[in-house]
Amino acid sequence: MQQKAKEINATDCLPIDDYIQSYYLPVMYSIICIVGVVGNFLAIIIYLVKLRPWKSSSIIMVNLAVADLLYALSLPVLVQFYVTKAWSMGEFMCRFIRFCFYYNLYGSILFLTCLSIFRYVAVVHPLKAAEIRRKRWGILACLAVWAVSLVEIGPMLGMITVRQQDNMTKCVDFASNDPMVVWWYGWILTILGYMMPLLVVCWCYTRIAGILGSSISRNRQSRSRVRMLTILILVVFVVCFLPYHIMRVLRVDSLRRFDVSCMQRRGVHAAYILSRPLAGLNTFFNLALYTLAGDKFQQAFWSFVHRRERMSRQISVIHTPHMSKTDLLRT
Repeated sequence: MQQKAKEINATDCLPIDDYIQSYYLPVMYSIICIVGVVGNFLAIIIYLVKLRPWKSSSIIMVNLAVADLLYALSLPVLVQFYVTKAWSMGEFMCRFIRFCFYYNLYGSILFLTCLSIFRYVAVVHPLKAAEIRRKRWGILACLAVWAVSLVEIGPMLGMITVRQQDNMTKCVDFASNDPMVVWWYGWILTILGYMMPLLVVCWCYTRIAGILGSSISRNRQSRSRVRMLTILILVVFVVCFLPYHIMRVLRVDSLRRFDVSCMQRRGVHAAYILSRPLAGLNTFFNLALYTLAGDKFQQAFWSFVHRRERMSRQISVIHTPHMSKTDLLRT
């Protein structure tokens, strides 16, 4: 409380984090929400209608799309909160909405890790490729991801709280809660939930790159698709997830130390706020990932679009003969 009073009384402590939170987060979350809902809903429809029967990689992709869709659907509540600066939905919904972000985050990390492992087996151990493509391995992998993610994020439900500030109720982000409570748990999440999967992904694609570099049997298109898939997943891990995990550690550390000035603390918080939607942008990259997963998603997408166009044309042709000559002249 004394530290908070010092920050309020400091004349040189500009609330840059408040400005970023009030203007940057609503815009970014709105964009992610619109693209995430439309893109992932369409992806799920295409997998359900056009890409049956499923392989193991298809099942992983559908579950990844479901996770991203649930996350996108939770964002309007956060947009309303950051615009009005007041939380009106109670403590349970506060914990649930914050939980959705982290469940998607670490679920996405594990889904991408599973996809990398399956790709590694298919490329490096081709004799096992037929076995790893069976649906049961995709089902088992997805069940494991949902279960492990729940175990990882479950304790967070007891750490996220609402707080009274400036006569308004605030739904406090995980890293802005009691630093003594979240410090070690945040490190555990960073190591087990991010760093270990990153090492697994890097190892898998290092082996894949070695095999592709020495292989003369694979066609150029297949090797190009695998390389693009490799680059895309590594970009998601480095560009989306790495800044967030670094800034979350720094944010909690700035709260637990007493030798940090008000301006430094607000600067770290501002950088942490900037990194949060960046982590949510993995939903954008996941949409591009579907076209590189080897399930002919791109062809299925255009087939779905052209089918809708043909249906609309057929309907117009059916109704046109019933129009009178007078109506036709008027049009």
